[in-house]
Amino acid sequence: MKVILNIILYFSISIVYSQNDLLDILEEETKQETSNEIVTSIFKGTRILNGHSVENRKKQELEFIISHRFGRVNLGFDELFGLDQANIRFAFEYGLNDNLTIGIGRSSFEKTFDSFLKYSLIHQTKGEKSFPFAISLFGSIAAKTIKDYPPTDKRTFAESLFYVGQVLIARKVSSDFSVQLTPTYIHRNTVKIAEDPHDIFALGFGSRLKLSKRVSLNSEYFHAFNESMSINARNSLSFGVDIETGGHVFQLILSNSITMIEKSFIAETTGNFFGGDIHFGFNLSRIF
Repeated sequence: MKVILNIILYFSISIVYSQNDLLDILEEETKQETSNEIVTSIFKGTRILNGHSVENRKKQELEFIISHRFGRVNLGFDELFGLDQANIRFAFEYGLNDNLTIGIGRSSFEKTFDSFLKYSLIHQTKGEKSFPFAISLFGSIAAKTIKDYPPTDKRTFAESLFYVGQVLIARKVSSDFSVQLTPTYIHRNTVKIAEDPHDIFALGFGSRLKLSKRVSLNSEYFHAFNESMSINARNSLSFGVDIETGGHVFQLILSNSITMIEKSFIAETTGNFFGGDIHFGFNLSRIF
């Protein structure tokens, strides 16, 4: 009888310790999961203003974007402060998965078609195993189709192509403030004059300051380290307001750039923002 009692006592103690070990394992796994919490909504939409943010569409989300820029406000009343002129871009963007977005668009400026891929490489995380930044990779190709050449000097399709590569590095500093740094490389197969570089290198700076639950103030600046001599290019500077209304984000923008794709607003902007060459515009997106 004593032997039987000892055996029962032994198994009881073993079960208790096994349960404690199991609870410890579960607790450790829970800590590991919670220590890698992803920081979300670094920016409210996929655009800061003209340029892309680190944000991607979710899997199987389709976003339709209408971007519009009017003429320069310093054109005066005769041109209704730029409202008589306009550049518009329509685009569709689709989340192939939570980290990869594909997009295609068409701009009225120079009748340009563009497409892009954007991939979330690293997420900003918080907790015990935090990572301070979110990093996305962006690549695009654009084709200028306007026939602005002499009939005897027709461009080939390859000569009409432009390529852009970017690394988007962002951080949500606090619940109300986010910043982004965007190293950029642009290659142009064709340039206007021999003195114009085929390759443009630039660095972008962007920020978002949350003013309320649905409204934020955004800024964006791109500094080009080399530029086109033929058009007296200037750096792109923009300020705007994000307004979230249910299923879409509405952006109101003031910029010295009339174009809305990277190859253009980074390398081909000619307006002087502080000289009054400001284009009013908006981005309107709808998610399906």
